[in-house]
Amino acid sequence: MTGSVVQINVSRGGVPKRPVEQARITRDGVDGDSHAHPQFHGGPKQAVLWITSEGTAELCALGFPLYAGALGENITTQGLDRRQIRLEQRWAIGDDLIIEITKLRVPCKALNVYGTGIQASMYDALAKASDPASLKWGLSGFYASVVYAGTVKPGDSVRLIEA
Repeated sequence: MTGSVVQINVSRGGVPKRPVEQARITRDGVDGDSHAHPQFHGGPKQAVLWITSEGTAELCALGFPLYAGALGENITTQGLDRRQIRLEQRWAIGDDLIIEITKLRVPCKALNVYGTGIQASMYDALAKASDPASLKWGLSGFYASVVYAGTVKPGDSVRLIEA
């Protein structure tokens, strides 16, 4: 599976995150990015939040006014099927960044700014149980740890390297 980076996003905390031209990503997360609630977000197992643009488009089709970065993701990609992304997979992004998928993101009430019901539209009991059979698998995004740090920019390739 191969796709590409659409956008790299950061914020001082909360949603939305705004695009940057490029960012260094380390085990501590994305340089220039902060979290409004560090007790829930960030840390080595949640250094990066990744969402596919195709998943965002699915939510837009349900009437939610979303765009790249709106859901608080650090990396927005295109060309990858969220339903095929699995926990513990390793992905190479750009020339040197390698991430490992650690968990599905549990959508919080901060996302309600985009409309009532968005949490239920992107996350269900199967997703909560980490079951990729969920029709909503990956709509809320994937948290990842950083195996090898690197600098990422839009247009960089995203490749599955270890299933």
